[in-house]
Amino acid sequence: MKIIARDIPPRTVWALEQAGVHPLLARLFAARGVMAKDELDDGLARLLAPDTLRGTREAAVLLADAMAQDKRLCIVADYDCDGATACAVGVRGLRLLGARNVSYLVPDRVVDGYGLTPPIAERVADSGADMLITVDNGIASVEGVAAAKARGLQVLVTDHHLPGPELPAADVLVNPNQPGCEFESKSIAGVGVMFYVLLALRSELRKRGVFDVATQPKLDALLPLVALGTVADVVKLDANNRRLVAQGLRRIRGGAMPAGVAALFKAAGRTASAATTFDFGFALGPRINAAGRLADMTLGIECLLTDDAGRADELARMLDGINRERRDIEGGMRDQALLLAESLFATDGEGIEAPPAAISVFDANFHEGVVGIVASRIKDRFHRPTFVFAASGAPGKEQELKGSGRSIPGFHLRDALDLVAKRHPGVLLRFGGHAMAAGCTVAREHFKTFEQALAQVAGEWLAAAALTRQIETDGPIAREYMRIDLVDTLHREVWGQGFAPPTFSEEVEVVSQRLVGEKHLALKLRHQGQPIDAIWFSHTDPLPPKVKLAFRLDADEWQGVRRLRFLVEGAEF
Repeated sequence: MKIIARDIPPRTVWALEQAGVHPLLARLFAARGVMAKDELDDGLARLLAPDTLRGTREAAVLLADAMAQDKRLCIVADYDCDGATACAVGVRGLRLLGARNVSYLVPDRVVDGYGLTPPIAERVADSGADMLITVDNGIASVEGVAAAKARGLQVLVTDHHLPGPELPAADVLVNPNQPGCEFESKSIAGVGVMFYVLLALRSELRKRGVFDVATQPKLDALLPLVALGTVADVVKLDANNRRLVAQGLRRIRGGAMPAGVAALFKAAGRTASAATTFDFGFALGPRINAAGRLADMTLGIECLLTDDAGRADELARMLDGINRERRDIEGGMRDQALLLAESLFATDGEGIEAPPAAISVFDANFHEGVVGIVASRIKDRFHRPTFVFAASGAPGKEQELKGSGRSIPGFHLRDALDLVAKRHPGVLLRFGGHAMAAGCTVAREHFKTFEQALAQVAGEWLAAAALTRQIETDGPIAREYMRIDLVDTLHREVWGQGFAPPTFSEEVEVVSQRLVGEKHLALKLRHQGQPIDAIWFSHTDPLPPKVKLAFRLDADEWQGVRRLRFLVEGAEF
């Protein structure tokens, strides 16, 4: 592992400080590309205009016409947190704007697979719907859209994923990544796309005289859900996404949120009045995702839709229980996957064992709902592109393996799968995804061929330096900033993918170390001559007396007293 420091442009830091930004925040923002204070303005007026997102105007007209004719609308969601929040935003928003007949359907991960498939389109048509609306899926559903159109349904696709070579023949497509779209925030989540469609619809309804600026419904009530789905989907937090998240956090901290969001905070043991992006990513998001992984995402969506606090608490407790089960399954799978990965290690000329350039593992007992999480864990452990496979649970497809992959910087996973498919026709039955995450299906008999082919592509594409894990940090932290109040200041900001949370690095003295809970390393350190406690979660290997650490600032509370501590992210020996 190598710890490196971000470049911090001093002139930008100075300019931000002169504009009134706290000196520590000025340094952190400058290192993340913020050039001026106005870029930090998270007001709703600074959001990108809906008209710049291709298809929103046409979608607004389509929906307004459907509502005027009292047509039945059915939303087809995805089974992750982005899909669940996008569905809840769609249902709540359409009803808020006057739609009287809005339903939803979410595919089953095991039985239905991903996206709008022809059988899903048939189910929507059989339900009596007039219009099918996808959220967080649909841009690759050429056959599903065709099946829906053949049954006489109008189809509106709202998605944010990368399109394939052929676009579906929907009535309207709204996707920032479709050809010809000039919307600047290409990283907007599926829930954000649906929110923008609702903004455009409200504007269209104003034009039609349904309401005016004074009487129009306030869509900002949906922002807590937009914020949750955006962070949970790990999309890049560009300026527009940060504004959406900041607005959602502000409302949650002020107590304005759907009953289900409040219940999820309670079930997770988190405090909504001090909500952070970490709560979205590591507490609420996983509980909603667990429903789609192990049970039925309808539970998650219903939790986000209900206005009954008692019902919300009941559903949140159910989601919490499913998430505990998910953690248990994940733990066993992770241990087995680690053993399988280590069995792939080769010994170099100096007798040192090293993993292949890419790792692919399969076990007949793996659960397909958790393969993505386990792939992420293995990727983090060995810093290699990783695929984890499980046998398909779909009827009649027992000989198919469904894999989920996670990548490292410099290795575009979907492009790698495309090359494997070209070199080995027939091995990949289906595949899709992004640079850093992708999924695929292979026949069980072709697993070894896939494993070797992916490792070969990785060996060709990745230099030795790219296979060494790097932690990018903000360098040393001055003693004057080692304060509890500054921990709270940092936590209130919007951090996440593409706008990394503050991580510092320095050489410290290790005074003592011990294992807690058999899997975490508790440390007493000396930092700049002063004692400080630290914890390294999920790490058990001892550290030398002096070591360079990458760490985040955190507050540990014990018997009502809050103390500063380090959360260790990595070490360079």
